[in-house]
Amino acid sequence: MNAMRGPDSSHEELPEGAVFPETVDVNIRQLDPIPAPRYFIRELPLSDEACDLVMRSRSEIRDVLHGRDDRLLAIVGPCSIHDPKAAHEYAARLAKLNEELKDDLVIVMRVYFQKPRTTIGWKGLINDPDLDGRFDIRKGMWLARKVLTDVLSMGLPTATEWLDPITPQYLCDLVSWGAIGARNTESQVHRELASGMSMPIGFKNATDGSVKPAADSCYAAAFEHHFLSINLDGRVIAAETKGNPDCHLVLRGSDKGPNYDAESVARALEELRLSKAEGPSNHGLIIDAAHGNCGKDEVQEARVLENITERIAAGERGILGIMMESFLVAGHQDPAPLDELTYGQSVTDACVPWDRTEELLRGLAQAVRTRRG
Repeated sequence: MNAMRGPDSSHEELPEGAVFPETVDVNIRQLDPIPAPRYFIRELPLSDEACDLVMRSRSEIRDVLHGRDDRLLAIVGPCSIHDPKAAHEYAARLAKLNEELKDDLVIVMRVYFQKPRTTIGWKGLINDPDLDGRFDIRKGMWLARKVLTDVLSMGLPTATEWLDPITPQYLCDLVSWGAIGARNTESQVHRELASGMSMPIGFKNATDGSVKPAADSCYAAAFEHHFLSINLDGRVIAAETKGNPDCHLVLRGSDKGPNYDAESVARALEELRLSKAEGPSNHGLIIDAAHGNCGKDEVQEARVLENITERIAAGERGILGIMMESFLVAGHQDPAPLDELTYGQSVTDACVPWDRTEELLRGLAQAVRTRRG
């Protein structure tokens, strides 16, 4: 019977002739080893204070998603992180504002390091940290972990998007909320990944605007799954998950137009009900004011948030949180080495500037107080 289980891992080296060069790596130019997750975690560990913050903020986010907390979840920050110094300055400002608004908003900083591309383009800090085409992924992974520990040290929880099943082993101990993007919301790999994550996960509607794939993902990720992954030592493992009861829907619009309006929200809530997704889906969803909901225009994004603010103040239910792409400077610029860029301006999608961000968050906090009253 032992022969039916496959080989064990007692022999680290493959015997000669086990791999035929003519059949593998045909389109691979180079394979650069990266240290296992445990080495990065040892170098940039999670402090006791940061661990308490991550655990507490995850609990607060769950309470909002399950209707036990009437505050609004606000996931706010740059479209992507490209400059750790600018990210630090933004986090310091957001942390100060968080102290003012924490009774009404659960603010989580958007700290995104990986960008899915429709065709080609800069794929984020982890992939190309120097924005110069050298693709020093080892440096990028270290910088990503450094930025997260920096943000946590200022008392802010973090949110990010998970693009692959390997990166979470390097960073997930530092993250309180995760997203699965529109391009991956139907992916079996990402449903399996979400089922084992230790944080709430938001599935965005598909790129064509359909809600059902994301609703199905919320349902599927709540169940146990078995799949290949890696552990903290970088070894390939067979993972067995328990299922994630905190998955939920994020409306982000599409190439067909926005879906943040009250009618679209009501339709989405009905699709969630029909999908049999439970947990947060019984209470509501999150609206991403960026992407298809604003046509990637930061001025329109602010208008979308003002519309949502008015509806919350008027008592509309079902909106559990918002997402906003925000940075120090308005708009966006093309990626380039740091010394050639405008400081604090996005190199991916356009972002709402800081002064406008303050206004919008204060307005949302007031709306929550009005709804509460």
